[in-house]
Amino acid sequence: MRRASIRSKTIILLVGLAGLIPALYGSGDEPAVSPSENAAGLKISSPERRVEFTNDAWEKLPRKSVMVNDRDGAVLEYAGILVSELLKLVGVELGGALRGPLLARYALVEAADGYRVVFSLPELDSDTTERVVLLADKCDGKPLDANEGPFRIVIPDEKRHARWVRRVTSITVREVPRPTADKKE
Repeated sequence: MRRASIRSKTIILLVGLAGLIPALYGSGDEPAVSPSENAAGLKISSPERRVEFTNDAWEKLPRKSVMVNDRDGAVLEYAGILVSELLKLVGVELGGALRGPLLARYALVEAADGYRVVFSLPELDSDTTERVVLLADKCDGKPLDANEGPFRIVIPDEKRHARWVRRVTSITVREVPRPTADKKE
């Protein structure tokens, strides 16, 4: 009788753990991105979903190149993926769906050294602005060096490079908390 009890508890535990797999690794409906042990370790997440990229999945994403003036005046070509495309992979609604309460969401970009920058979602949405916000992995056709990469935010039309985050490790979409009502005593 005791073996049957242990066996049924084990089965219940395994079924419960199997139910966690879609939550941890995605439901299978997503593009070919999955948790990996690749060196980049890039994490993109939203309240709806979290994704870590493999090298193969990264290479399959639509790429864009931009020409920018470096601080020293040199013209450089950065290539990578639009941040808006990455956000779509984790279920962030952009375009016509970006209205009302969704406008209280923002993207937090974090770097390996602790540097952090915030973007409002309309700043990243191609239906709202012509601004390009690129998560670059290459400069002049070569992978970014250890000082800049493996990923860097590049915004060609910004005069100051303060939001050009180097060594990006994650982009997380969050929502500004609603203010709490003041209690009258």
